Amino acid sequence: MPHDHSDHDHDHPHALLPPEPALRVKALETILTAKGLVDPAALDAIIDTYESKIGPRNGAHVVARAWSDPGFRTALLQDATAVVAELGYYGRQGEHMVAVENTPDTHNMVVCTLCSCYPWPLLGIPPGWYKSDAYRARAVREPRAVLADFGVVLPADTAVRVWDSTAEVRYLVIPQRPSGTDGMDEAALMDLVTRDSMIGTGLARTP
Repeated sequence: MPHDHSDHDHDHPHALLPPEPALRVKALETILTAKGLVDPAALDAIIDTYESKIGPRNGAHVVARAWSDPGFRTALLQDATAVVAELGYYGRQGEHMVAVENTPDTHNMVVCTLCSCYPWPLLGIPPGWYKSDAYRARAVREPRAVLADFGVVLPADTAVRVWDSTAEVRYLVIPQRPSGTDGMDEAALMDLVTRDSMIGTGLARTP
């Protein structure tokens, strides 16, 4: 028997939400917040934790292994796709990986000038600034100024190389290993590796 909707005075969720996914999420968050069901600050904290801590742990594992195992480091720089796949860090948005290594002479930095291509299996959710028009434009045009905005000031004789991530190739920056870490095991080294240091907009933490 057909269901008569004529006596209903409520809207269905699909009628309240816009069609675009990002706008739908924002609209849904607004509705839930207005009803007192969601705390925006708590959501922001959860997202930040995943973006900056939980998500990048895979990449931190790769970097820490590269710091402590010369053979692994050599293999990673030669064929990052195969190496990270062996560790189980393989999937969509990470099919073709290239690892680039920071040295005293060269600092690497990653951007996606066309959209927001990013190695999800290694770094988790891309941060908002990585997807912004300002970062995408300035990273290529004035990389040192962008680095300074992130608090990274390099020696004048250190070259900055910018890699443009694409749908075909995504990059992982291997930051320089901090001094004073010779006796640290792999687990301790992982705690020094930040998401930004693997994008090139930051440095590894000092112990």
